Amino acid sequence: MNTVHIIDYGIGNIFNIRRAVADAGGNPVLTSRPEDLAAADKVILPGVGAFGNAMQSLALNGMDEAIKTFVTSGKPLLGICLGMQLLFSRSDEFGDHTGLDLVPGSVERLPITDGSKLPHIGWSKLLCPTEEATAWNEGLFKGLTMESYAYFVHSFAAKPLSPEHVLSYSSYGHSLFCSTVSRDNVWGCQFHPELSFNTGKAIFQNFLAV
Repeated sequence: MNTVHIIDYGIGNIFNIRRAVADAGGNPVLTSRPEDLAAADKVILPGVGAFGNAMQSLALNGMDEAIKTFVTSGKPLLGICLGMQLLFSRSDEFGDHTGLDLVPGSVERLPITDGSKLPHIGWSKLLCPTEEATAWNEGLFKGLTMESYAYFVHSFAAKPLSPEHVLSYSSYGHSLFCSTVSRDNVWGCQFHPELSFNTGKAIFQNFLAV
């Protein structure tokens, strides 16, 4: 069975993710040991809360460096919600914090200009960065349509330096933000696929298949 290591560092919705991986046909394994990543086939980095606190928690036992080493192996890594934000170079959430720097770019507060409230909680459409969903013919979004929705809970969003790393955009109020990122063997979802029903199940199945 396809084994997926889910990093447990005290910050994240790990039990819903574990169930979602199992429902998609995978074998979820929770780990808090950096050395386990050396033998892992696939890794999920979850996360909820503040960027700085999360990076500090990862660094306590060297999990941050273990994640970077895992990525150099070419095996798939998926960041979810805050876990996606941690993939980036830096964040200005409650100060200036350094991230894993696996995807060049920054994490910034969602700009609100129409009176919408933060956090952004609820369903938003996944928007293809091109007019045709050719970028969704393979990889994490294989089989998704232009009418796919996902469930979000966040106040900050990532801004990749390179548009080619954007797999999807979404909108909240008048703000358009990167909702999925893709760079080589690294993916990140700002939304919660484990709470996104059929869209989420397809994403987990695709992650198991890459």
